[in-house]
Amino acid sequence: MNRWIVRLLLFLVAVVALPHRAPAPLVYKPGEGWTYEAVGSGSGWSRTRAKEQLDVAKEALDQKDISLALKAARRTVNEWPLSDYAPEAQYIIGRCYEEKKQDEKAFKEYQKVLEKYPKISNYQEIQKRQYEIANRYLDGQGFKLWGVIPFFSDMEKTSEMYQKLIKNGPYSDVAAQAQMNIGAAQEKRGDFTEAVKAYEKAADRYNDKKDVSADALFKAGLAYQKQAKTAEYDQGVAQKAIAMFTDFAALFPGDSRVPEAQKIIESLKTEQARGGLEVAKYYEKKKQWSGALVYYNEVLVKDPNSAYASVAKERIDAIKAIQGAGTSGK
Repeated sequence: MNRWIVRLLLFLVAVVALPHRAPAPLVYKPGEGWTYEAVGSGSGWSRTRAKEQLDVAKEALDQKDISLALKAARRTVNEWPLSDYAPEAQYIIGRCYEEKKQDEKAFKEYQKVLEKYPKISNYQEIQKRQYEIANRYLDGQGFKLWGVIPFFSDMEKTSEMYQKLIKNGPYSDVAAQAQMNIGAAQEKRGDFTEAVKAYEKAADRYNDKKDVSADALFKAGLAYQKQAKTAEYDQGVAQKAIAMFTDFAALFPGDSRVPEAQKIIESLKTEQARGGLEVAKYYEKKKQWSGALVYYNEVLVKDPNSAYASVAKERIDAIKAIQGAGTSGK
């Protein structure tokens, strides 16, 4: 027992006597939060001039020391918010979060740059970075719960990102495609009505860009087609799809997708004819001859060369024969 006590005392003496590194203390700085800094190292990254502090952030970012870059950039913005170096520092904050794979935070920090410092020289680059972040979410990347845990994709939040991007620069290099991507995000939500609105806005606002306008009309037609097929076939929405594809083919006759649009129009008309035939049969079964004739005739108008049209002609003749027999009997 005495031997263990002696060993313990010797160990304690060694700990006290031998030089060793003290743990870094936790330091709080207004606007910067809590950070760990070794004793006497405060001058290691902290500077007294904005330019020098920004240089620390830039060098750290280049060396992939993201933690240091983030601290130095934040200090630049917080200590010298009106300096010429604050815009670039705010941009570096966004870059740091993007490097840390915290895209939602990165997008927000970039947004601060564009709102606070609209004259920043790399405005277009920042917009493209925001656009690429939004695209990652559109492709299915999940937003993070509490900013940390990958959780779920959210097409509504993704649409809001694109909307902010467009608001920042309605006619920027990425704005037109951002408007189109709002439509794509709404389609993924299953909201085809909002998708069509987004595509129509793209076609209208960017009508000087033929490729965008053509793509917008074609995709609006596809969105209507998808909507028409949900639940029971919606004849009214199908007609809107036909109208959209017809406009597309008329306005952009040289587009490579015109043959596809024409095939879709024919298939929609055939489906309308089928639906009309079913309604007509219903009225005929109820012996409501006038209603049946209306819908059988509609089948002939919608798709006169289809098999449904042949059936409709036969039924029209049969109903007229019944009506004629009823009249002669009187």
